[in-house]
Amino acid sequence: MSKADNGELDFGDAAAQRKPRTVPPVAPVPRAPAPAPAEAAPPQRDADAALAARRAVGAAAGIAVHVAGLDWQAIADELNAHGYAILPGMLAADECAAMAAQYAQPQLFRSRVVMSQHGFGSGEYQYFRYPLPSLIAALRQALYGPLARIANRWHALMDLPDRFPAEHTEFLARCHAAGQTRPTPLLLQYSAGDYNCLHQDLYGDHVFPLQAAILLSQPGQDFDGGEFVLTEQRPRMQSRVEVVPLKRGDMVIFAVNHRPVQGTRGIYRVNLRHGVSRLRAGTRHTLGIIFHDAH
Repeated sequence: MSKADNGELDFGDAAAQRKPRTVPPVAPVPRAPAPAPAEAAPPQRDADAALAARRAVGAAAGIAVHVAGLDWQAIADELNAHGYAILPGMLAADECAAMAAQYAQPQLFRSRVVMSQHGFGSGEYQYFRYPLPSLIAALRQALYGPLARIANRWHALMDLPDRFPAEHTEFLARCHAAGQTRPTPLLLQYSAGDYNCLHQDLYGDHVFPLQAAILLSQPGQDFDGGEFVLTEQRPRMQSRVEVVPLKRGDMVIFAVNHRPVQGTRGIYRVNLRHGVSRLRAGTRHTLGIIFHDAH
């Protein structure tokens, strides 16, 4: 874009010979002083107020209100455009710390997986047992409804037959009837040198096409490295990689295995995988929320 000429205009002698007009002075119109701009509330104050309101009504009810108040159209737009959406500040710092501390309570979990023993990477994770901790159960229940509407639209666009009921209990009943009865929410723990290979969390024939993860540790403080990454394998094209920037308490919602993309000849499917890059220092904890149960 070219810049405009900022020099003065010269009209020559003709301009100099013109007789100037005399314009009577105009009295200025008195104006009320402009109101001072409202001071924006600091983000931390907003987060503290939201947390206090949530605790006042209890974890489950507070999470339900929080999730219902999110801008789900904007979230759907991000998922449609990129295959993931970030929801900042889903959990407060003390909630993250309490959740990460649960990793050392084996009675909460049904199984523990050491990734290096299975070729999954390096690090470990544990699957929660039923009944889930109240905060996790509330998140799973509250998130499912609005995500089911997005999932149904995706399946219609991709010409896939499955449709998802409005209530999570109905979807779990479908899973359990097919033998998928083991809960899948999990806590992951990484130390320096650990990583998670690219993968998909499928667990059976009944797969809900969206899942969520919440980072429970603070990058640059609790750990370095360990970025959450997504890859898209597009037909007849090279794969695309996305590094997802997260802070402690942020949630990312992302596609489990594939999503619809508009091409020049209509809608086509892209295949997605996710993982975690190598941790360079510290310890990283993550909560994973998967909506279908496992065989």
